[in-house]
Amino acid sequence: MDLKDYQHEVVVTDEGLPFKLFAFEGQDGGYIRDKHWHRSIEIFAVWEGKLDFTLHEKKFPLTNGEFVIVNSNEVHSIVAPEPNRTVVLQIPQETFADYFTDDQFIWFSHGDRETDHRVFTLLQEMYLIYTNGEEANKLQVLSLYYELLYILVTKYRKFNVNEDILKSSKQLKKLSNITRYMKDHYSESITLESMADQFNYSPSYLSRMFQKHAGINFKDYLLGIRLEHAVRELEETNGQIVDIALGNGFPNSKAFSNAFRDKYGILPSEYRKNNGK
Repeated sequence: MDLKDYQHEVVVTDEGLPFKLFAFEGQDGGYIRDKHWHRSIEIFAVWEGKLDFTLHEKKFPLTNGEFVIVNSNEVHSIVAPEPNRTVVLQIPQETFADYFTDDQFIWFSHGDRETDHRVFTLLQEMYLIYTNGEEANKLQVLSLYYELLYILVTKYRKFNVNEDILKSSKQLKKLSNITRYMKDHYSESITLESMADQFNYSPSYLSRMFQKHAGINFKDYLLGIRLEHAVRELEETNGQIVDIALGNGFPNSKAFSNAFRDKYGILPSEYRKNNGK
């Protein structure tokens, strides 16, 4: 049982390369990643099995030979109920700086079937060569990567983007600064009012911003961050549950247990027992 929660995700590229390429962490199944977003463009390519993707409340089931493009600041969630083989490519948004609109914006979508097949093949080849481990292979991987970038810019780039998408992207960019602060101070006493004051918004405006553009409310977002860290401690340490609760921003162990059960359908003590702690 892999418990991840929604948050703004910071993407770091692989050493010596302008992208991050890796096997999907939910490949063993039983995986849920709730709503989150990041500045990078992300591509999930499913080799075997299936994933249930949601982009801005719209569902995209993926199966063998299919991929999805997640644009910068696009809220998405992932469910992988069964084992799968999936490769993920993350590309920093700044890679496309020369192609930004005046709003510092760029958006991609799928092309025709032949082009989609080529993109899927490129991702497969990149991953197989990259994981071979030889230093010289980086050059070959880079050549495939730049072909992929060319396709994205010339075949997949969309110029007529819905105004709501553009507005949501701008608001999520603002929210990223707030959520980054929340991630750094989650164990402290954080309220909607204190965050609004910190970033010069009214509490009602900040509340609406979260709900409308991130699709979640402020309280649930903060709770998700705290639960994510608490889950990691349950898995990796033998600390007392009350200490884990207090150390991650919960007022007491009862509040922690109730929030954990409401979210995951199991008590922290049961989760720890199931994971051999």
